[in-house]
Amino acid sequence: MLADAEALGEAGAFAIVLELVTPPVARELTQRIAVPTIGIGAGTDCDGQILVTPDLLGMLPWFNLKHVKPRLNAAEQMRTVITEWKQSILTK
Repeated sequence: MLADAEALGEAGAFAIVLELVTPPVARELTQRIAVPTIGIGAGTDCDGQILVTPDLLGMLPWFNLKHVKPRLNAAEQMRTVITEWKQSILTK
């Protein structure tokens, strides 16, 4: 990974996204390359972080997330609202 990251930097990359890279590896890459690293579930030692909003909002209940605990069950709430709306239309 280090050789690939270095090659990306030499090729002119402005950043490198590290998705679900183990935190120790992400830390070492971040320390050893000049290009900023952006972590998605790669630990706190990257230069920046991305959190995919649907992950935080619980919009993918069929997918077991390792990097974030959903803070809301939006998928279930949306299903409930849509079902209620559908029933209201059918009963008119």
